[in-house]
Amino acid sequence: MTDHKTGTREEWLAARLDLLRAEKELTRQSDDLARRRQELPWVQIDKEYRFDTDEGAASLADLFQGRSQLLVYHFMFGPDYTAGCPSCSAIADGFNGSAVHLANHDVTLAAVSRAPLTKIQAYKRRMGWSFPFASSYGSDFNFDFGAAHTKQEWESGAVAYNFGAEDLRPAADQKSSMDAFSQSIVGTDWETYRREGPGMSSFALQDGTVYHTYSAYARGLDGLWGMYQWLDRAPRGRDEAGMWWRRHDEYDSQ
Repeated sequence: MTDHKTGTREEWLAARLDLLRAEKELTRQSDDLARRRQELPWVQIDKEYRFDTDEGAASLADLFQGRSQLLVYHFMFGPDYTAGCPSCSAIADGFNGSAVHLANHDVTLAAVSRAPLTKIQAYKRRMGWSFPFASSYGSDFNFDFGAAHTKQEWESGAVAYNFGAEDLRPAADQKSSMDAFSQSIVGTDWETYRREGPGMSSFALQDGTVYHTYSAYARGLDGLWGMYQWLDRAPRGRDEAGMWWRRHDEYDSQ
């Protein structure tokens, strides 16, 4: 027998209708938040950023691929990683299906990492991804948009992330376990791993000028993580105890 509350169909329907009212209110709030995102002031990008892509060297404007809107996922894949972050990889697993629809609605979806292009290309082949994925190796792009952190920030204990400052350094008695964890997932020590951060940024291109319009980090990315939207509707929800997910080609090796 289940240990979860049970009831009649009539009881379920009454509870479901009550929940429906709350869901509709949340939808209205989400619509309002989307409108407020679009009303944010645009900030002109005057700095020149260079990227390496499958088509060669590119500017930020080139990443738009002829469209007027660009969505960039800041993918945690540092120059010294042996593979992309498993969490970012789980999010990016949903990009292929969305990218073609967005491309036909004047929006380019692309990922950007600090890893060299050859590493990114090899990882894309491994993961079976076809969406645009550029390297910002040697560029300030990830640093300027809050998705990479300098050694000075790290050592000061004030890493700028998610519009605030965080100390991501582990306590002395936790360092070895944190290093072991990061070694197991991306082949680096904890500092090298966490000096990269996940995020997304939106840009507009108008009359040849690029504008920054929006960025989000941390739990602000939840809505982009497709599997969590499904889990939130599953009988036991997220039902998490630690990092249970893997890269999609690693589950059979457990």
